[in-house]
Amino acid sequence: MDKKRILIVDDEEDILNLLKFRLEANSYEVLIASDGQEGLNKARNEKPDLVILDLMLPKIDGYKVCRMLKFDESYKNIPIIIFTAKDQKKDEGLGKEMGADAYVTKPFEPEMLLEKIRVLLRKT
Repeated sequence: MDKKRILIVDDEEDILNLLKFRLEANSYEVLIASDGQEGLNKARNEKPDLVILDLMLPKIDGYKVCRMLKFDESYKNIPIIIFTAKDQKKDEGLGKEMGADAYVTKPFEPEMLLEKIRVLLRKT
């Protein structure tokens, strides 16, 4: 079975490294991007199986990246997990409006994030 590929888009290097390590330890192939533009380009070029997307990003914010992917026929079926420190209900609501499949706030419980990933990947 091919490894599922996950794109992590986050501008915090510690978070990128932590998630990359955790996901690789769970047999996922990991792609990383540190700003919204790079994340959007990688998502379009690499077509990952799932995207973990921060909201507060340089160049293009996560809401716009999510919307651009979800409203494009070629990428709309890629599950997106919004992964952010923004924990207000309005932020989560806006994420859902943009098409996000799940919303996880930082600090996060690694096992809970892994379970969300497993559930979303089963649907694809």
